[in-house]
Amino acid sequence: MTRHYLDHNATSPVRPEVVDVVAETMRLDGNNSSVHEEGRRASKVIEDARKKVRALVNAPVNGIVFTSGGTESIHYALHGAVKAQGLSRIFVSAIEHPAVLANAQTTGAEIEMIPVTASGVCDLDWLESRLANYDVVREGKFLACVMFANNETGVIQPIPDVADLVHGADGLLFCDAAQAVGKVPVNFVMSGADILSFTGHKFGGPLGVGAVVAGPNLALEPVLRGGGQEMNRRASTTNTPGIAGLGCACELAHKSLARAAEIAVLRDKMESIAIEVGAKIWGGDVSRLPGTLCLSAPGFSGATQLMAMDLAGLAISAGSACSSGKAKPSHVLTAMGANEDDATSAIRVSLGWNSTEVDADAFIREWPAAYNRIKAKAA
Repeated sequence: MTRHYLDHNATSPVRPEVVDVVAETMRLDGNNSSVHEEGRRASKVIEDARKKVRALVNAPVNGIVFTSGGTESIHYALHGAVKAQGLSRIFVSAIEHPAVLANAQTTGAEIEMIPVTASGVCDLDWLESRLANYDVVREGKFLACVMFANNETGVIQPIPDVADLVHGADGLLFCDAAQAVGKVPVNFVMSGADILSFTGHKFGGPLGVGAVVAGPNLALEPVLRGGGQEMNRRASTTNTPGIAGLGCACELAHKSLARAAEIAVLRDKMESIAIEVGAKIWGGDVSRLPGTLCLSAPGFSGATQLMAMDLAGLAISAGSACSSGKAKPSHVLTAMGANEDDATSAIRVSLGWNSTEVDADAFIREWPAAYNRIKAKAA
């Protein structure tokens, strides 16, 4: 049976060029902290990769800190900012990845949730009203956490507008851009974010490597301590092969960006057929990632859909892959006003750098047929 991978938002297949670079780098000797020739060679590999990462997201000089992936990046950004900046309050959007809320709750800061609209967009009116008379002396310095694009719906958030409101109240903005980098243009400087994070495996890079981007002169307290790696900001022997692979993926990201319109057409074809048979689309009326389709099929549980599509040779997801093993409704869709049936019957179909019309056609062939069978049994 031919398999069709439609779960890029969970993990995108590693690009062949990245595999080659990682394998080649693994054959090199040397620790980049060593001063001998082998160590200097490893250091050059890392710094070359850093330049490629900087170029993709327009990061400032010395603004990139390599990590082990998205969750560590989020942990470092939140804990590092709270400790270094003396923050006592964190605003978290209601649709953030679970890692953001979980890490915010362990910083010791007061947590406040930012609601979203029915379209899944951060409620700017609520945020403007809440921050209009924000009293730093009484309420404390704060950090706002608003993701660049949602992992379940693909809805792109108005980060520059959020940044204006947050900075107007003397706050800081953290942006989890794990789903956006390599799929849509991400410009750290122009976004207005003070801290941004992403991970390689969402756009064809290797698993286990990510980055934090911080603004010039913004102090972040190191979370991992020991050696002086990453300019004394993140101790631990550096993952040279992984970082080389991340750099390669960033260098090749322009190919994915060039395919964005083509990928969106494939997504829209799948969406149209799904609507025809009775599906509800989430975030379809606002700007989304080109390859993300989130839908609910009343009476057809997400878990059952996932199994049915797997048996038909399609890999999809029932919500976020990081929490899809939990038998509870999507917190993202619940925040958007979904009822329990809508939230538990939701699936996510996501395309990426190597997706083709054949993949989209497989979904168009298999998913409506499976849903029609469920509806016929219920009739």
